[in-house]
Amino acid sequence: MARASSFAGLILAAGESLRMGRDKALLPWPPTAAGQEPSSETFLSAAIHSLSLATDFVLVVVGKNESALAPIIYAHGASLVVNPDPNRGQFSSLQVGLHEVLNHGRDAAMVTLVDRPPCGAATVQTLRDAFEVADHDVWAVVPEFSGAHGHPYLVAREMMAAFLRAPASSIARDVEHEYQKHIQYVRVEDPLIAMNINTSEDYAGLLARPS
Repeated sequence: MARASSFAGLILAAGESLRMGRDKALLPWPPTAAGQEPSSETFLSAAIHSLSLATDFVLVVVGKNESALAPIIYAHGASLVVNPDPNRGQFSSLQVGLHEVLNHGRDAAMVTLVDRPPCGAATVQTLRDAFEVADHDVWAVVPEFSGAHGHPYLVAREMMAAFLRAPASSIARDVEHEYQKHIQYVRVEDPLIAMNINTSEDYAGLLARPS
């Protein structure tokens, strides 16, 4: 029996991308070498498409970058919610997004960060399939590649509640560790789940990744 009949996709995109020097949500995806025509897709639009493959709708948490991201969000059939104070940190954006997911009557969410390269369709489906057949004592399903955990991950209502009870200054990883016995890790053959793009060098390094 399926764990939940409806899923929301949740993308956290309210950060200021200070180390990158420009909004990571707007970086072209996939990256192209100098002199080549840049892709018309961005990290944000690709993330929306990736999550939409296995969810009923996609919600993007934005901050001061609302005006820049809104056209992309709406053009790709997603919706947005504003974190009124993104300076509180990424966890506050997670809480803002999860509140909105629950307001939409959803019991499960697939969560990712806009600075993670979008994973493949097979990975998204593998995670959803694992979540749907998991025991009800499993509150979250997290992908694992070569021993590294990453995004997107799926959370049930119980894990959402745990996140929402925590202070806004918390770190999601610490909350997950507190409820370790309720997390199921699923091995996937997708290195993108563990890549975190923070700097221009990180982004340039994507060109050298195996295809």
